[in-house]
Amino acid sequence: MPQPLFDYEAHLAACARGERQALRDLYVQESPRLLGVAKRLVRDTALAEDIVHDAFLKIWAGAARFDPARGSARGWMFSVTRHLALNFIRDNRREVHGEIDVQDNTETFEGQAHSSRIHLCLEQLEPARRSCILHAYVDGYSHAEISLKLGTPLGTVKAWIKRSLTALRECMG
Repeated sequence: MPQPLFDYEAHLAACARGERQALRDLYVQESPRLLGVAKRLVRDTALAEDIVHDAFLKIWAGAARFDPARGSARGWMFSVTRHLALNFIRDNRREVHGEIDVQDNTETFEGQAHSSRIHLCLEQLEPARRSCILHAYVDGYSHAEISLKLGTPLGTVKAWIKRSLTALRECMG
């Protein structure tokens, strides 16, 4: 029997009311994945742990401002963590390298072009398949969670994700 899905929105609402247990539950549920996100970005375990700690402080402080109309609660938590990690990288680069040089601007432009390209490629996927990819890689849902959320058989979700990733790789060239 599948476990019930964790209710991120309810836990954020409880955080907004000052319920510390809700923050503990969010931490237990999501900190390993948030740590993985931070580690991939900053490439340092201790630093990533600090970023996740700071992210949970921001999540606690900002829980009342979370707007479910703008996206999933889980996605918002990932966004908070990514922004902290990216801000650290940006601030650290300035400290180490002084002024941003032309190469940094080129890398930023290339990153934006790459980002635009992925959006175009995602738009080419069928809506249900695009949804699977976004739930998996933006919201961080497992295949089983996506299956439950979409009411689609697990095998179908796995196949859609596999084929969609292949299509995205081909599209990105």
